[in-house]
Amino acid sequence: MTAATHSTLFPQVPETPDAVLDGLDPEQREVALALHGPVCVLAGAGTGKTRAITHRIAYGVRAGILQPATILAVTFTNRAAGEMRGRLRQLGATGVQARTFHSAALRQLQYFWPKAVGGELPRLLERKVQLVAEAAARCELRLDRNELRDVTSEIEWAKVTQTVPADYPAAVAKTQRDAPRDPAVLSQIYSTYEQLKRDRSVIDFEDVLLLTVGILQDRHDIADHVRGQYQHFVVDEYQDVSPLQQRLLDLWVGDRDNLCVVGDASQTIYSFTGATPDHLLNFRTRHPGATVVKLVRDYRSTPQVVHLANGLLSQARGKAADHRLELVSQRDKGPEPVYAEYPDEPHEAEATARRIRDLIAGGVPAGEIAVLYRVNSQSEVYEQALADAGVAYQLRGAERFFERAEVREAGTALRGAARAGRNDSLLDGAEGLPSQVRAVLSTKGWTTRPPAGSGAVRDRWESLAALVRLAEDFEAAKPGATLTDLVRELDERAAAQHAPTVQGVTLASLHSAKGLEWDAVFLVGLTEGMMPIAYAKTDEQVEEERRLLYVGVTRARLHLSLSWSLARSPGGRASRRPTRFLNGLRPGSAALGARGGAGGGGGIDRGTGRAPAAAGRTEAVEPRTRQTARCRVCRRPLTDAGEMKLMRCEECPSDMDEALYGRLLDWRAGQAARLSQPDYCVFTEKTLMAIAEAVPSTEGELVVIAGVGNRKLTRFGADVLAICAGETVGEEPEEGDGEG
Repeated sequence: MTAATHSTLFPQVPETPDAVLDGLDPEQREVALALHGPVCVLAGAGTGKTRAITHRIAYGVRAGILQPATILAVTFTNRAAGEMRGRLRQLGATGVQARTFHSAALRQLQYFWPKAVGGELPRLLERKVQLVAEAAARCELRLDRNELRDVTSEIEWAKVTQTVPADYPAAVAKTQRDAPRDPAVLSQIYSTYEQLKRDRSVIDFEDVLLLTVGILQDRHDIADHVRGQYQHFVVDEYQDVSPLQQRLLDLWVGDRDNLCVVGDASQTIYSFTGATPDHLLNFRTRHPGATVVKLVRDYRSTPQVVHLANGLLSQARGKAADHRLELVSQRDKGPEPVYAEYPDEPHEAEATARRIRDLIAGGVPAGEIAVLYRVNSQSEVYEQALADAGVAYQLRGAERFFERAEVREAGTALRGAARAGRNDSLLDGAEGLPSQVRAVLSTKGWTTRPPAGSGAVRDRWESLAALVRLAEDFEAAKPGATLTDLVRELDERAAAQHAPTVQGVTLASLHSAKGLEWDAVFLVGLTEGMMPIAYAKTDEQVEEERRLLYVGVTRARLHLSLSWSLARSPGGRASRRPTRFLNGLRPGSAALGARGGAGGGGGIDRGTGRAPAAAGRTEAVEPRTRQTARCRVCRRPLTDAGEMKLMRCEECPSDMDEALYGRLLDWRAGQAARLSQPDYCVFTEKTLMAIAEAVPSTEGELVVIAGVGNRKLTRFGADVLAICAGETVGEEPEEGDGEG
């Protein structure tokens, strides 16, 4: 599912520090070698950001430049932190702390609390919902389950944005936030909840960050202690940091600059929790000398998937969109995305299940297929359809692999068999590690054939089957490995939360799919009101919904299906419309002109160390304007006139809209015939190619393309923009023109 678990083979640890760098592309290698000073990595989906930063850490450790104990790498989920630890272990870089913000803060809080405050740290409240319900009841309110979840989320948002109860109504008004209840009422519930926590001497997860920040701010001796231990910081998914997390990071780093951040503003999908891409986009403002590296080579998805992903963002608006990255697929061509419309949701689910069954029959593993939807309530109809089709599935968001009861039981059984060795009768006749594992796990429910249907029995079997596959891969990578060796490997994986792949189609919300990938992805329920969701009212909320769909599209490696239904139930009124985000992208929809973006291709900008040009000016992480034209893909200086028109090398991949290019050629032929001039006197082919790559939607975007200029803009601009917008043109041009 992730890059780490797509194959469960066990790579050999690189023998030398330089061997750690083998296989990195030029931009990834630049990240790995940038070991000092502020570094900002703008990494598009599928471009190998985790690979780049883990190899950076591993190279620094293996070369003796960085000490493992002085490095703190933080990310946002336990899964991502576990994946990072697993990769570092495979690269021979042990001893590095790779944790979530909350985990790192909790360790520090537990250690320093007796010294800073005295006594024991208050008990951590695992789930705040019950206490929020009690707080609401004391305010004479009864909340149903959904309301309770929304109010709890609102309290979490207030805390990570460092908003106290009294200031909450004003904060809602200022941010135009769509509060689930009257802000004054929510302020009262929030205040009561905080009082209940104090009365019972408990803290919640947000308090972990708040209290750590408070101690580091108030106790300079403790802050110096932490800064003495951690001297190099890496922050993954930096577009998702909240103001509170940024404040904690600032206190960790202090006045030093050994900070490496990695992110993609186009994947900001958690602003409702307080996340903001501003810290990423303004990194150069805060760190004028920062090295900025852009990763745009997409190793995950086919050119067809990447073209759709780039097309989605080409219509985006806002600050994050201005800094979008144009991905360039590094894979061979694949099938075109499939667009499908159905009369109702059951038909959509049944057709999806049939297509999944066909993919599995064609050799695609079930664990490499996912069905992604906007809200969790959409899963039920797909669970039923897959069960009816006899296809195993798993719901994303279930308990962690190594915490499942059957996995714990299997570990105990394998550990006992390893201790007993050949004295265990279960192992009689079992030759080789995989056979021994199968023999032991057969007592726990594993069989050579999976049980029919779905449900708990099938889930248990899938977990055990994942352990069997892990044993097979382990022996293939380490011939002669024993059961004891495997048990040790399982213990290390459990500690790192580096789980093997469970076979079964994944059902997940788009939000929970972030950071994962599959060979085949089905994006379902793509209708207005669901995508974008009905309560997305402001422009920024709608743009976040667009980014959410972009995240869904970029989860697919090879097969991508996008579908919607016109009614909810059979016989219902067909009043639904497909999402506006696919306009101009799906067949038969009105084409929309693309916006120019400032993101562009990959490359490296080492920074000047100068402050921003004007006080108070917000400067993003984009490189400063240069006199030398550079390829927007590989960043090589351009000297050939034709290449300068395209703003890329001839050999670099093109994301040109082929259909648009064809329409422009036909139009040019007609214009040239009417003018009795050669085709190139209207526009050269290179200029038309540049137009078909940029797809301008305004005169300002068109006139800056090499070969256009003001004269041709006046004569042909209206026609070209209309063609780019998918319109039919037929007006007579003005007579006369210059060269192309």
